[in-house]
Amino acid sequence: MTIENAIRVMAGSMILLSLYLTWYVNQLFVLLTAFVALNLIQSAFTGFCPAVFFLRKLGLKEACCSPRN
Repeated sequence: MTIENAIRVMAGSMILLSLYLTWYVNQLFVLLTAFVALNLIQSAFTGFCPAVFFLRKLGLKEACCSPRN
């Protein structure tokens, strides 16, 4: 799995988790959904995603044709 794929899996999982927590625990967990969405938007414009640092530490490789962050 590449870093790009792991980012997508992580973002999707966090959104689903936050929606579940919003529905069953507390409505303020919708703020987690907003945080994930804003982070995805800012990374599209800046090319910086904080999760990439941790995924590299875990040993995931970048796709062969992607620019290095």
